[in-house]
Amino acid sequence: MSILVVGSMALDDLELPSGRFRNVLGGSATHFSFAASSLARCRVVAIVGRDFPKRALKRLCARGVALDGLAHCDGPTFRWGGRYLPGFRGRETKFTRLGVFARFSPDIPEAWRKSPTVFLGNISPVLQARVLDQVRRPRFTAIDTMNFWITGQRPALEAVVRRVDAVFVNDEEVLEWTGAASIFDGIDRLHQKGPWVVLVKCGEHGAYLSCRGELTFVPAVPVRKVVDPTGAGDAFAGGFMAAVDRSRRIDGHALRSALRTAAAVASFAVEGVGADALARLDRPAIAARRRTLARLVQVG
Repeated sequence: MSILVVGSMALDDLELPSGRFRNVLGGSATHFSFAASSLARCRVVAIVGRDFPKRALKRLCARGVALDGLAHCDGPTFRWGGRYLPGFRGRETKFTRLGVFARFSPDIPEAWRKSPTVFLGNISPVLQARVLDQVRRPRFTAIDTMNFWITGQRPALEAVVRRVDAVFVNDEEVLEWTGAASIFDGIDRLHQKGPWVVLVKCGEHGAYLSCRGELTFVPAVPVRKVVDPTGAGDAFAGGFMAAVDRSRRIDGHALRSALRTAAAVASFAVEGVGADALARLDRPAIAARRRTLARLVQVG
């Protein structure tokens, strides 16, 4: 099978504890595709400017990522600049320049409209809805979102979330979106909005999966040296959706297994600058991290 992913492809300027890095390969669709491509075929719909490096596209193609849905337009590629505090205790956005991404209007190639697995990255819910209008009876659909859309386009976001199977949020976003006092109450409230699967990312503290209210927790894989956490959430989603795409049945057992894969894949994302570590990811490495997770949760 295959995954249709719609999101951003970007160039980032990063200020990390280890130094400054310019023109780093970034964007939700980029991190997602590198993460998922070790396990599943990916089809990307995104937009880039003429300045987007061809070598980056070659790296994606070498991993089997299909780029027929990638639009190349005159103008600069979406750029984001961020500074991480020492010890990664916080992050400050230095600039956001949308460039050609400001006129992104997803057009799904006809041959891709029957993709069985669909992931809508962190883009406007209006655009996410436009994609859902084009795809035909996918087996599993999921969206990612962020505080910007929760506060600025809530009606559109609430309309989209009613149409998908799963939603990815982090621990702060679930509380802001639902007004709940705890993550667990927030998860229940998100289920009431439509999706039967809710995933809450808690960074180094792990992640929660709720399947129709049945909770599962997975810890984060211990990483001795964090280099760059940018895109870890997209990598988590990529690992999860790839595992779901490979599953014969999408039930609680398959989703719990996908959660462990997601945690394993996300741990690699923080070990390199931008998407570097994900670009070298393979199945044996993912399997080894899953075994590490299994040892972490052994009791007695």
